[in-house]
Amino acid sequence: MVRLDEGEQLPEAFVDLARRHQIRAAAIPMGIGQLVRAKVGFWTGTEYAPKLLESPVELVSLSGSIAESDGEPSVHLHATLGTAAHETVSGHLLSGTVGLLVESLVEVFPDHRFARPLDESVGLRRLDLGTARSVGRQR
Repeated sequence: MVRLDEGEQLPEAFVDLARRHQIRAAAIPMGIGQLVRAKVGFWTGTEYAPKLLESPVELVSLSGSIAESDGEPSVHLHATLGTAAHETVSGHLLSGTVGLLVESLVEVFPDHRFARPLDESVGLRRLDLGTARSVGRQR
């Protein structure tokens, strides 16, 4: 479990965690807490359409993965955020500033190395499980 404190930035806090602990393959299956500012994106097929939330929001759900790209940690996060009006906004978490705190589970796969190479056919970096055993469909 990881606790992020007020003022920490997302996804940078997970990048720093990966650097400090030399994490090259991990899943972030859950996270909860509060963000005082957040930017989420919706993939249009060519780019992320951003939505900026400048009021505090509940981090209802956070999930993602940690891999490597060009020798550096690459963090991919998605979030569902709850507003004061009890509405939700969700998407790719482009950035966020932690409010009171964020609690998150980071499940590390120490014997594996995930990569995130650019897939030019879609214009996105896609997760490559590398040496991990994949139970799903193989391509």
